[in-house]
Amino acid sequence: MKVEKNKVVTMTYTLHLNDEQGEVIQKVDESKPFVQMFGVGALLPAFENNLTGLEEGDTFGFALAAEEGYGDPSDEAILKLEKNIFEVEDVVDTEMVAVGKMITMQDNNGNPIDGKVLAVEDDSVIMDFNHPLAGESLYFSGSILNVRDASEEELSHGHVHGAGGHHH
Repeated sequence: MKVEKNKVVTMTYTLHLNDEQGEVIQKVDESKPFVQMFGVGALLPAFENNLTGLEEGDTFGFALAAEEGYGDPSDEAILKLEKNIFEVEDVVDTEMVAVGKMITMQDNNGNPIDGKVLAVEDDSVIMDFNHPLAGESLYFSGSILNVRDASEEELSHGHVHGAGGHHH
């Protein structure tokens, strides 16, 4: 069975910066493989395009330019937020709200979004909500462990259920 839209793909991969000799950013092995449904918008389109047509047992290695990955950093993703939104019982946790720390917040639609604290000022906190890999070229290598049809329930929910996937 080939990797294509509405197939559940189980794989291993190593993610490097720039090329296959670059710094290892993430390694996913067979002990806890990556399991994802293809064609539902959950993966980078260029990542899916490079894997489409592969079969169980196939290996892969490909580079993605920054614009194919997480794009270029945007100044609009750097925000100055009122410091009081970080207060719990009128106190800001200075260990959590510190330069370099990652904080999960919510966007205007209530979705989780991670931001990095760039500066803490008297009345505000400057946060960078660019993806940590924005502006970076990426190199993925790995192997396809399994390809199967998505179940009707998975298709209706838009994600994988069961082992390696989502549980309700």
